[in-house]
Parts: sequence; C-alpha cells; structure tokens
Amino acid sequence: MGRSKIEMKLIEDTTNRQVTFSKFRAGLLKKAHEVSVLCDAEIGLIIFSSTGELFDYCTQPLRFHMEQIIERYQLAKGTQTPQQSGLQNMSEKLRRESHCLELSLNHLNGSELNSLKIEDLEELEQQLEYSINKVRARKEQLLKLQMDNLERNVEKMEVENNQLCHWIEEKQASSRQQQVPIEANMLEEKQQQVLNQFPFLGEEQPISVLQLVSLPPSRPYLGQPMQSNLQEANTHHQ
Repeated sequence: MGRSKIEMKLIEDTTNRQVTFSKFRAGLLKKAHEVSVLCDAEIGLIIFSSTGELFDYCTQPLRFHMEQIIERYQLAKGTQTPQQSGLQNMSEKLRRESHCLELSLNHLNGSELNSLKIEDLEELEQQLEYSINKVRARKEQLLKLQMDNLERNVEKMEVENNQLCHWIEEKQASSRQQQVPIEANMLEEKQQQVLNQFPFLGEEQPISVLQLVSLPPSRPYLGQPMQSNLQEANTHHQ
C-alpha cells in the first residue's frame, strides 16, 4: 500500500495539530541545515506556532547574523524603509568606531604595534607623553593637598598641646595655693597640741616651751645630754 495523502486543511483536533506541527517543524529544520551544509547556503528560518511559540534556525548561531540576513532580504526585495536604512548606516558607523577604539586601546597598551608606521608611532608616543604629564600633574596636586592637610593637623595639635600645658600649669598653681593654708593650719595644730601639754594657767608660756614647739620633729633626742650631765654631777657630789 502506498502512503496515504494528507488532506490539506486545518486539523481540527488540537492534540493532532500539535503532533503534526512538531513532526513537520523537525523535518523543516533538518532540511534547512542540510541545505546550508551541502550547498553552502546562507539560511535564516523563523517559525511561529499557532500558540505563538518561536522556533528559528540560522546558518551562524548568532543573533546579529539573523538580523543581517533579514536586512539583506529587505535590501534585495526593496522593502527596507529609509528609517531602517539610516539605522543600518548608523549601526555600521558605530561598529567601525568601536573597532577603531579597540585598536587604539590595544596600541596604548603596547600591543598590535607591528602594523603601525613611523608616523603612527610618533603620534602614539605624543599621546602617551601627554597622558603621563596629566597623570603627574594630578599626582602632584594630590600630594600638595595631603601636605596642606598634614600641616593644618600639626598646627591644630600644637594649639591643643599649648592649651593643655596652660591648663595643667593653672591647676598646679591653684593646688599650691590651696596647699599653703593647709600646711599652716597643720603646723598651728601641732603647736597647740604641744602647748596643751604644758598648761600654765594665767601665766605666759616659757621661752623654752615655745622653742620646743618650734623644734622640728626630726630631733627627738635633744634632751639626752642634759640627763647625762645630771647623773655625773650626782656622782661627784656623793
């Protein structure tokens, strides 16, 4: 039996329609790939299913290559609008500028210099010297700013240090002024304690007592030689 012929009309059953679409889509993508490889053809294939799902095939698996195929189709068919033509020209211009910038960057990095002539090398040298001078000027500016900030900080620290020294001197002077009355009061209290040990009521205090009060506490054995002289006198008298 021969292969049954499929009737060319919309498949009503949704499931059968989806199965049939998957089979034909796979076959169509396979045929497009075979034609591209065998015949060196540039192919761009775009498929939308009934549910809006996208399937595509391109000779080169890159997005911009599909766009180039579409642009070539529009140019060949004369369906490209002036706006699209202007966008294409702008795109090409930007692509060329990007390539030139990439080459310039490589040259500044010291790579891909073999293709440059002597004039190009001299111009590149001037550009590098100009860039170096700008870098040095910016470096000197930053160093000067740092030095100025450092000098201001040193001056500020000196002022704060002088203020602190002045405050310490004032505190020490105030402490000395407060210490003098305290020492005088302590001396007066010690004198009064000694005088209380010799209560001469109604009489003036003897000069010897006043001298004893005035004696410093570092001479506690001042009266010992007098006792020794008294003992010797008693011995001679006996």
